[in-house]
Amino acid sequence: VKGTAKVTRGEEVFLLTENQSTYIPLGVKHRLENPGKVPLEMIEVQSGSYLDEDDIVRFS
Repeated sequence: VKGTAKVTRGEEVFLLTENQSTYIPLGVKHRLENPGKVPLEMIEVQSGSYLDEDDIVRFS
């Protein structure tokens, strides 16, 4: 909702700004970063039968 997000979705890298959105398919490795100085505020919507922190795989 505020700022700019650098999105890595699989091999694709792109920027999202206010009033834009993206879809991340199930099983696709992804990352969101704030490339700027303005704080990034976003809304994340998840769907599925199981949504919990232990369902997240972190990568560096």
